[in-house]
Amino acid sequence: MKLGMGLIGTMTAILLGLLIASAKSFYDSQRKEVTDVSAKVVLLDRALAIYGPETKETREVLKRAANRVLQAIWSQDDAANSSTAAPPAGGEMLYEKIELLSPQNDTQRSMRTEALSLAIDLGKTRWLMFEQANSSVSLPLLVVLVFWLTTKFCSFGLLSPRTPVVVATLGLCALSVSAAVFLMVEMYNPFRGVVQVSSAPFRSALANLGK
Repeated sequence: MKLGMGLIGTMTAILLGLLIASAKSFYDSQRKEVTDVSAKVVLLDRALAIYGPETKETREVLKRAANRVLQAIWSQDDAANSSTAAPPAGGEMLYEKIELLSPQNDTQRSMRTEALSLAIDLGKTRWLMFEQANSSVSLPLLVVLVFWLTTKFCSFGLLSPRTPVVVATLGLCALSVSAAVFLMVEMYNPFRGVVQVSSAPFRSALANLGK
């Protein structure tokens, strides 16, 4: 029996470690994409500013689109949350306005090309974030993990003396494992819940647009 419980304990530890590593990798990728989008939004605005005053309206479109993205991703309303809502409109209009620019010199031609490239990259990253928002922890693996943990702790309770120290120790261990499972599930929802990706980089980028 001890051998069986030891095997279940080892398998549970391996599975829990793999699931937490996968959740952390997903969370980190979402955080990196937010930072990447924030930087590219500012770079696009700077490129349009360097192009000349002709891009004033285009920069306004960019600012409105960025503000809509901010509200869609970090909205407290689940119906508008990024896990269910598609990227808001505005990207296509922005691209069209950049495409319609008529550069008069080498600097403007260079900035127009750079702006188009940044606009395309922003669109790709935003849709990638939207598609990844549908990812979640594997339900069968989570069920197996909970079953193994339940079996393991039941075996501890059967084999251990019922003293206050043992009961308190088992309770703390169960709380620790439950917290690990909770954090794992939360990291698969990086824009809501307890463990959120910070909106600070995007808000900072938005504050610098149009300057």
